[in-house]
Amino acid sequence: MPTKIVIVGGVAGGASAAAKARRTNESAEIVIFEKGAYVSFANCGLPYYVGDTIQDRDDLLLQTPERFWARFRVRVHVLHEVLQIDRKDRCVRVKNLVTQEITSHLYDRLILAPGAGAIVPNIPGIHARNIFTVKTVPDSDAIKTFLTHHSCHRAVVIGGGFIGLETAEALKNRGMRVTIVEKAPQILPPFDPDMGRLVAYHLQEKDVEIIVGDGIKCFHQHGGELAQEAELESGTRLSMDLVILSIGVRPELKLAREADLEIGVSGGIVVNERQQTSDPDIYAAGDAVESTHLVTGKRARIPLAGPANKQGRVAGANAAGGDLQFHGALGTAIVESMGITAGKTGLAEHEAKAHGFNYFVSVTHPLDHAGYFPGAEVLHIKLVVEHKTGKLLGAQIVGEHGVDKRIDVLATALHAGMRVQDLEQLDLAYAPQFNSAKGPVIMAGFVAANTLRGEVKTITAEELQIKQAANGSLQLLDVRSPEEYQEAHLPQARLVPVDELREHLLELDPTRETVVYCRVGLRGYLAARILLQHGFTKVYNLTGGYLSFQGK
Repeated sequence: MPTKIVIVGGVAGGASAAAKARRTNESAEIVIFEKGAYVSFANCGLPYYVGDTIQDRDDLLLQTPERFWARFRVRVHVLHEVLQIDRKDRCVRVKNLVTQEITSHLYDRLILAPGAGAIVPNIPGIHARNIFTVKTVPDSDAIKTFLTHHSCHRAVVIGGGFIGLETAEALKNRGMRVTIVEKAPQILPPFDPDMGRLVAYHLQEKDVEIIVGDGIKCFHQHGGELAQEAELESGTRLSMDLVILSIGVRPELKLAREADLEIGVSGGIVVNERQQTSDPDIYAAGDAVESTHLVTGKRARIPLAGPANKQGRVAGANAAGGDLQFHGALGTAIVESMGITAGKTGLAEHEAKAHGFNYFVSVTHPLDHAGYFPGAEVLHIKLVVEHKTGKLLGAQIVGEHGVDKRIDVLATALHAGMRVQDLEQLDLAYAPQFNSAKGPVIMAGFVAANTLRGEVKTITAEELQIKQAANGSLQLLDVRSPEEYQEAHLPQARLVPVDELREHLLELDPTRETVVYCRVGLRGYLAARILLQHGFTKVYNLTGGYLSFQGK
C-alpha cells in the first residue's frame, strides 16, 4: 500500500512539504486540508497589494488546488478544518466548512503546518467594520473593498513591527495620513533602540506620525458600525477612518495540545532536526514550531517565511521516506517603508546581553557605494561581536540603498561562524556604482577587528552618556572641522580638529580619561591612535561617531 501523508495547513510550510514529499516519493498518497480559501499565497506581499504596488490579485496566489493536482498529484481541500488528531488510530477528523460535513481520514504520516493567527485584542469596539488585520488574502480583499466604498483620510496602524511599517507605507501611498502606535518604547522592537530610531526619524520626515510606549485601549463608535476614534492606554484619542491591527501573531497550537504533542519553552511545537514531533509519525513545520537559534543554540520560535519553507521541505521529504535535516535559523529579516530599509541577522545588542554573551558593539556609517559616483547614501551598520574570539554574533543595517545585499553577506558570515577578522579578508565585487573598494561590510570588519586587537578602545553613545554623568573630569574632544563643530556638537566637547591635534597635545592632560569623536568614527580612530602614541593611556573613540549619538 502507498504511504498516505496528510498535511494540515498550506501556505509556506504545508505547501513546501507537499511538493517535496511528492518529489521524494512518486507513489505516496498526499492530501492537504486547508482551513482557509487559499492553499498557497504570498502573505508577505499582502501590504503591497493593499497599497496597489501589486495590482493583480492572482499574482499573490502561488499555487491553486488545480495546479497542485496537475503538477504534483496532491489533493488539496480548501475550506476544510482539521478538528482532531487520533494518534492511536492514526486518523484525523475534518470538517467541511461549506457543507458542515465531518469525515475521518487515516494517515501513515501526518504533517502539521497550522501557522499562526493574527493577534486581535478583546477590547471594546474591536469588531467595528473599519478595523482589519493583514494576514490572509481575504483580509486584504476586505481592506480594498472598504477603501473602494468609503472615503478614508486618516489611518491608524496598531503595531510598529514589519507588517505595521509595510502597511503604513501602503496606506500613505493611497493618500492617507498615517499614525503608527507601538506599545514598546520603539518601533521595530527586534532591533536595538538606536537602529529603530533611525527608521523612526525617516518615517517622521515622510509625515508619518509615530507614537511609542503606548498601547490600544479601545475604539469608540459614535453610532453605526464604524469606529471614529482610537483611544490609547495613555488616554490619547486619535481620530481615524481605518485601523490596521499588526500587533503580532500567535501560533496555532490547539490541535497539537489536544493531541498531547510536546510544546516547548518558546511556545512552539517541539521538533527534532528531521522536523519530527514527540510522536515520530507526526511532523511539524512553519510558524507554530520552535527551532534552534544558530547563535545561542537555544530553542526559539522564529515565525519567518524562510525557515518555514525550509522546515516544510524537510518535513515533507522525511514523511515520504527521505532523510533531510533542518539545523536552525538566525532570524534574518528585512523591511522597507517609505524609502528606508532595515535588516537584521543574529542577535541584536539587547539580545546578546539577555543571553549573557561577553560582547562589544561596533558601529560604522559607510556610503553604500563609492562616494565619487552619483547617488551614494549612508548605511548605518551595527555589529555585535564576541569579546576575545571576535566571533560575529549579529548585525543590523539601516539605510536607503544596498541594505539587502550587505545583510545577506553578514548572515552568510554568521552562518559560517566567521569572525570580524574574517570580514576584513572578504573578496567582494567592486565597481563604483555598486560598492567601494573597501566596501561597507569590509569596513565594518576593519573597525571591529581594530577594537578586538586593542588598537583602540571604543565607547557607545549610551556608555558615553553614563560616563559623562559619573565622571566630571572626562576630557571630551571633537576632532571634526570648525564648521561641523559650529553646526552641532556634544555638550562639554572641546574642538581640536584631527589635522591640528599634534600641535595641541601639550594643552591636553594625558592622565585624564579621554573620549574623541568625529562624524562617523574614522577621524576619531586616527585621533585616538595619535593620542595613544603620545602617552595618553585612557582613550576611547565614540563608535559610529556623532551620527550614532545624534541617533539617540
